[in-house]
Amino acid sequence: MLAGAGVAAQAETSWQMTTTWPNSLELIEMDKHFVELANKLTAGDLKIEFFEGGSLVPAGEVFGAVESGTIQAGGDWPGYWAGRDAAFSPLATTASLFNAVDYVNWIQQWGGKDLYNEIYGKFGMVYLPYAVTNNESGFRTKDPIRSIDDLQGKRLRLSGLEQGRLLTQLGGSQVSMAGGEIYQSLERGVIDGAEFSTPNVDWSGGFQQVTKYWATPGWHQSASIFGVMINKQAWDALSPETQEKLQIAADANLVWSLAFTEKRANDAYKQFQEVNEITRMDDAALEKIQTMANAVIEEVACENPSSAKVYLSQLEYLQDYSNWREASAPFNLGRTPNGPDIEKIRACANK
Repeated sequence: MLAGAGVAAQAETSWQMTTTWPNSLELIEMDKHFVELANKLTAGDLKIEFFEGGSLVPAGEVFGAVESGTIQAGGDWPGYWAGRDAAFSPLATTASLFNAVDYVNWIQQWGGKDLYNEIYGKFGMVYLPYAVTNNESGFRTKDPIRSIDDLQGKRLRLSGLEQGRLLTQLGGSQVSMAGGEIYQSLERGVIDGAEFSTPNVDWSGGFQQVTKYWATPGWHQSASIFGVMINKQAWDALSPETQEKLQIAADANLVWSLAFTEKRANDAYKQFQEVNEITRMDDAALEKIQTMANAVIEEVACENPSSAKVYLSQLEYLQDYSNWREASAPFNLGRTPNGPDIEKIRACANK
């Protein structure tokens, strides 16, 4: 019996995994929940040792650490790597396009999962999307943003390639910084405002302590996807059964994360109501932003064939799903946006 136990123990593979999030930001809970599920399902075959963001490598170096095999796995938000390939941007979020359910539908049934692995595969990685959040909170500022005019001259912390271009066209300027730097930058007046994540995550960041106003809705990021980058050699060393168990853990975590973050966002909204003045862009402003976002998406997509391929797949999903979505309205899953010109992006994807 003891000899058999020893053989089993030696057969277990150990991985190190970190993330881009420190413990102080609630986004890390989605990483931790995946690791918990994965370790339960793969017990005896694989053990994932999880480290908070910054404890193994700086957040911005997680991609490179997984790519090189320094660590086997890293939790991320794909948009951080848009400098490597602009296609990472729509794999992470969209400006006024997808909601959370759209991402889940697209990933699971409309070919999205294959595109994640195609883009990450260029860098020697396998990717498992395992978490989703609905639209971002919006901007947290010291002065109110009630209209597009109020964006003029504002220095705003904002993530995303398309999002930055869109903000510039709206009269503001994008400032890029890690989530852990936002609080002090707001406190010191380095920036005029910031977006980061859903209300619960923003509350965990303490932004309500250094801002008075919250401008909704989060048109710049209508939903976000998170997942785990896995070094391809480490993945290939696993048995097919263990690989399947990790995929099951990721799929389960994807659904759990939506309900978890929506409940937490709802609770945090009530907390913010007590300390911040919450404003909202009117429908006319949001329609104008949608039109401008469409143009930016078309521009970015046509600069990069990989981006065009991802956006084309997303727009084909929206077009296809619109039949049933509109027939079942209002008892359906979200909206079909008046989005970018699909034929223009198709032409760019086929170049």
